[in-house]
Amino acid sequence: MGTIVGVFLDLLTFLQLTLRTPQAVAAENLFLRKQLALYVERKTKPHRATDAVRFTLAQLSRFFEWRDALTVVKPDTLIRWHRKGFRLFWKWKSQPAGRPRVPVEVRKLIAEMAENNPTWGEERIADELLLKIGIQISPRTVRRYMPTEPKHPGMTSQRWMTFVRNHAKAIIACDFFIVVTATFRLVYVFVIMEIGTRRILHFNTTCHPTAEWTLQQFRECVTGEEPYKFIIHDRDSIYSKELDSSLRSLGLRVLRTPYRSPQANAFCERLIGSARRECLDFMIPLNESHIRIILKPWVAHFNEGRPHSSLGPGIPEPSFPKVPLQTRRHHIPDNHRVSAIPVLGGLHHEYKLDKITA
Repeated sequence: MGTIVGVFLDLLTFLQLTLRTPQAVAAENLFLRKQLALYVERKTKPHRATDAVRFTLAQLSRFFEWRDALTVVKPDTLIRWHRKGFRLFWKWKSQPAGRPRVPVEVRKLIAEMAENNPTWGEERIADELLLKIGIQISPRTVRRYMPTEPKHPGMTSQRWMTFVRNHAKAIIACDFFIVVTATFRLVYVFVIMEIGTRRILHFNTTCHPTAEWTLQQFRECVTGEEPYKFIIHDRDSIYSKELDSSLRSLGLRVLRTPYRSPQANAFCERLIGSARRECLDFMIPLNESHIRIILKPWVAHFNEGRPHSSLGPGIPEPSFPKVPLQTRRHHIPDNHRVSAIPVLGGLHHEYKLDKITA
C-alpha cells in the first residue's frame, strides 16, 4: 500500500512539473545538480531506495539520457530495477482467475454449523447442506472453512463386507455396550439396527442383562413378517442356544462373528461409536432411566434427521420432503432462510429451509 501511495505522489509531482515553463524546469534541474554535486563530493552513503523510488526512477529514465545523471546507484542496478518491475507486471497480468469463491452467507453458515456441532466432519456438513438446504457443495470446499480437520475411519475386511453389502437389506445386527453413570454403576445398552437403511430398530437399557431379557427385546421389534433373513451378533454368553433357537423360529439365520473380531459386526460398532461421540460423551447420566431419556431423542435424530454418507448421502427415515437442488450453486434460495432446530439441548442441530413471509 505504501508503494502505491509513493508512486501516486511522484506521478502528481511529474504532472505538476509538465505545467511549468522549460526555463523554470531547467533552472531547478541545474540548482538540484549543484546540490547533488556537493553531496557526491562528501561521499555520504545514501539511504536505501524504496520500491516507490525505484519504480519512479525506472520510469523517468525513458525520457532523457539518464546514465550521466545517475549517482546514487550503479547503472546496472537501475536496469535490474526496471526488469524487476517488468516481471512483477507480467506476474500480475498472468494471475489465473480461478474458481469463484463461495458466497459469504454460505461460508458463515458452514462455520456456524461446524462450531455448533463439534463432532461433525466436512462430509456431514456437505450432506446436511445438500439434503436440507439444497446446496450442492464439495466436502473439500467445506473443509476450507472449518476450524479443524476430520479423521477418517479405517478400512474393514473386504470379504466380509462384500457379503454384508450383497445382503444388506435382509440383515439386522445387534450388540451391547456399557455406560457408566454418575455413581459409577454399569448400565448395559442393547441396540438392534437394520444394515441396509442404517435405521435403529430398537434400543433399551438394563443393569442386569440376561438371555430372557434380550429375547424379549427381539420380540418387540421382529415379528417374522419383515424381510429380514440374517441376524449378526457376537459370541457373548448372553446369546444362549435357546435364544438363537427362538430367533430361528422367527425366520432368522444367526451369524455369529468370529472370536475377537469386532470388525465383523462393524455397523453396530460404528453405531456405538457414534452414540458415544455424538451423545453420551457429552452427558453425565444419573441412572438407567436417565440414559434411556438421553438416547431417545438422539435415536430419533439418528433415524430421521442425521445424514449418513454411506447412504449416498441419505437419511434412514427422513421426516421432511427432499429439497431440490438449487439452480444457482452455493446460494440460499431467494425468499428463504435457514432455520436451526436444536437437538439434545443444542449439542446438535437440524437445518431446514423456511420461506420468508412478507
